[in-house]
Amino acid sequence: MYIKEIVMRKVNMRMKHPFTTSFGTQQDRSFIIVEAINDKDVSGWGECVSTGSPLYIEEFTDSAWLMLKDHLIPLVLNKEITHPDELQETFQVFKRNNLAKSAIEGAIWDLYAKEQNKSLAECLGGVHNTIEVGVSLGIEENTDDLLRSIKEKVQEGYKRIKVKIRPGKDLDVLETIRDTFPDIPLMVDANSAYSLEDIDIFKKMEKYHLMMIEQPLAAGDLIDHAKLQKEIDTPICLDESIHSLENVRQAIEIGSCKIINLKVGRVGGLTESKKIHDLCKQHDIPLWCGGMLESGVGRAHNIAVTSLANFTLPGDTASSSKYWNKDIIEPEVIVQDGKLDVPKGAGIGYDINREELDKHTVENLVFK
Repeated sequence: MYIKEIVMRKVNMRMKHPFTTSFGTQQDRSFIIVEAINDKDVSGWGECVSTGSPLYIEEFTDSAWLMLKDHLIPLVLNKEITHPDELQETFQVFKRNNLAKSAIEGAIWDLYAKEQNKSLAECLGGVHNTIEVGVSLGIEENTDDLLRSIKEKVQEGYKRIKVKIRPGKDLDVLETIRDTFPDIPLMVDANSAYSLEDIDIFKKMEKYHLMMIEQPLAAGDLIDHAKLQKEIDTPICLDESIHSLENVRQAIEIGSCKIINLKVGRVGGLTESKKIHDLCKQHDIPLWCGGMLESGVGRAHNIAVTSLANFTLPGDTASSSKYWNKDIIEPEVIVQDGKLDVPKGAGIGYDINREELDKHTVENLVFK
């Protein structure tokens, strides 16, 4: 591939409904779309799944914009790239900034797959033609609103319900959910809101027969999660503690979790995601693909990586319509009976709705 041009767009999109976690509430999403263009005028697309403020991790949209503009794009522009895997070593000189790295790497993966006339899933080594999908529901001040949302998503066929929790919005909420829905596949996501001092809360959660407890303790922590996992039978799933293959290796070695939520942006791209997948498969650690409230571009990349063999649990890639009045891809992502078909078309398998993308673009830069 010869990368002759890169276009970077800063995009603001308003979600249909506010989404509340222990970090706070989001409704307006600020993120970056990267378009990499080869010498045949074919475009590959990637998404920087950042937010406007550094709440989830240290990166945010403006910092990723600068990282891409000043450091990452100059390393690939007007360069010949044989395979996207090369980019990991190319970008290694810069520490972290995984969301920014993943955005441009994803665009080049899409472009590579299109040049090969293969789907992105096939190029990654995917084996699943359909994937099961769960849904993530934010914290609701009114539990009746949460119950209505759960009922709606169960009726739509989603294969797993994830509920966000925080101190004071946990045991009573779970009790009410289980009274109403005793048998649904249910998990909780704490987004690092607790400490080991809360161990009794997690022991009390055992009776609710949860699929897993996602990231209960501090982001980046592995040691305390290992201590907690020894005290409870419910599997711990790590999210914010996993930024690299090395994090995964350490977590497996000391028993920090039994499940891992893989987010392509958080680990720096699809190449690192493949390595993490292979290590987890070797050690019988199930994976699922987490969501970052992506537009259709990021959602398409999630679908492709979820086609790999060891993604055995339902992920967070819900229908576009759950989040957006209109997505920036065509066709939009549509979940039917809790399942998604993995696209077979070249690259990500979706077209970009440029009119819709332009409508939400607040700034763009062209690099030649």
